[in-house]
Amino acid sequence: MKYRYNHSLTAVAGVFAFLSLTLIPAFAQEPATGPGAPPAEGRGAGRGGARGRRANRPPSGPTPRLPDNPFYGVNAGKPDLGGKGMWQVPYVIDMASARYTADRKDVQVPFTAEAQKIFDERTADHSKDDPEGFCLPPGVPRMMYTPYPAQIYQMADRILFIFEGGAHVWRLIWMDGRKHPADPNPTYLGDSIGHWEGDTLVVDTVGFNDRTWLDAAGHMHGEKLHVTEKFTRPDMDTLRLEATIDDPDYYTKPWTTVTTSTWAPGQELLEYICQENNKDLKHLVGK
Repeated sequence: MKYRYNHSLTAVAGVFAFLSLTLIPAFAQEPATGPGAPPAEGRGAGRGGARGRRANRPPSGPTPRLPDNPFYGVNAGKPDLGGKGMWQVPYVIDMASARYTADRKDVQVPFTAEAQKIFDERTADHSKDDPEGFCLPPGVPRMMYTPYPAQIYQMADRILFIFEGGAHVWRLIWMDGRKHPADPNPTYLGDSIGHWEGDTLVVDTVGFNDRTWLDAAGHMHGEKLHVTEKFTRPDMDTLRLEATIDDPDYYTKPWTTVTTSTWAPGQELLEYICQENNKDLKHLVGK
C-alpha cells in the first residue's frame, strides 16, 4: 500500500487555537524559508508548512519558464509557477511577526484604534473564534499561509491555484484583461485579476466577505479589503509572495508582508476534506 500522511488533529492548550486545527504533524508547523533565512536545523518536512531539509538540499536550479508559445497566451515565456510537484505552503501564525516574514523582521501593523482593540481581544482569547476552526476557507492571502500544499496551473487566459486543505478550494486568477465587477458579490476568496510585470505575477483582489481572518493571530478585515499580491519564483525551489493589505476600516494605511513557499518536486496533492463535525472544537477554550 502506498504510504499516505496521516492528518491528525493537534490540540495545544494555551497556544493559538489554530494549532488545534492544522491537521498536520507538529514538525511541519514551521515558518517558510527564503533567501537569507536561517537553516532548517535538521527538521523534516510535512505535507506543507515546513522549512524542509533546506540546509541539506543541493543548490537550487534556475527559475523554470513556460515555452514562448502562443498556446500559453499571456503566460508564454513567463516563469513557470508550477510544474511536476507541489508547493509546501508555510504555516504562518502571525503574518506581521519576524518569525514568519522572509526577511525575519517584524511588520509594524498600522491598526486603527478599533482594530487594535479587536486584535488584543483575540490574542487574550487565544484565537478561540478563528473561522478556520469551523472549516471555513482561509481567505486571501491566508490561503498561502495555511500549511497545506498547493499546485499552480498556468493557462492562456487564467492561472489556477488548487489547495489540498483550507476547505479544499481552488482559486482563479483571471489574466484576460478584464476589470473587477462594479459591485462584486462578497466571497471568501474575492474577485482576482492578474497581470505580469516582467517576471512578477501581480494579482489584485477585491470583493471579499468579512468572515475570515488574515492569519491565525487574528488580524482582521472587512468587505473593503483590497489585497495586492506579487508572486515571484527567483529559483527552482522558492515561491516568494509579497502581500499588501489595504482596508481603511481597520488600518490607517496599507501594509506589506513577505513569505516564501518551498518546492517539493514529484509530490502530489492528497484528498482532504474539512466540512463539519470537528471533534476538536472542545479544546478551543479561549481565556
